Amino acid sequence: MTTNVIKTTVIRAADLVASPWKNGGGVTREVAAFPEGAALDALMWRVSVADVAAAGPFSRFAGIDRTLVLLSGAGMLLDETNGDKPVTHARATLDIARFEGETAIDARLVDGPTRDFNLMVRRGAATGDVAVLRNTMRAQLDADVVLLFCAQGSLVLTLADQQAVTLATNDTLRIDNASTLACEINGEGALLAISIRYIDTSRA
Repeated sequence: MTTNVIKTTVIRAADLVASPWKNGGGVTREVAAFPEGAALDALMWRVSVADVAAAGPFSRFAGIDRTLVLLSGAGMLLDETNGDKPVTHARATLDIARFEGETAIDARLVDGPTRDFNLMVRRGAATGDVAVLRNTMRAQLDADVVLLFCAQGSLVLTLADQQAVTLATNDTLRIDNASTLACEINGEGALLAISIRYIDTSRA
């Protein structure tokens, strides 16, 4: 990174724009991405929320590591073909599934539509982790970019020497240059903490 100054941005759910899938199986709302406005083949990372209306195959993304978290709905089964052996990921609310973007995945809905949180990170350029934080607690943040996504409820976040921010469901607090940064979380709900660390610092 070219600067160590902490920068915070609040991204409200109401401001997210829905983009329909080409196959009509759902819509995606981009929360944040780098570089901003880049085509999918040029992205270093992207965070989005998808409403899945119908079963079907996932799009493949070469060189991308993917993380999915079920936000709402009765659940989803991800049928992953690894050679001749099928592997099924059964997902309940706030369960995390990780897989490579090249992998052939067929998604089956347990009982009706779902909403999913998605993290895509370009392999070799960055790494991305997702953790689930619940209710009132204290977290230590340490990454080039941290996104705190309110998955459930309403939570108040306070960073060192900064004014408190209230996040409702599907709101996000983005923090750039979150080096050993303490965060107080208060309220009842669930927060997804996404930590992105750059490997190829010349592109950050």
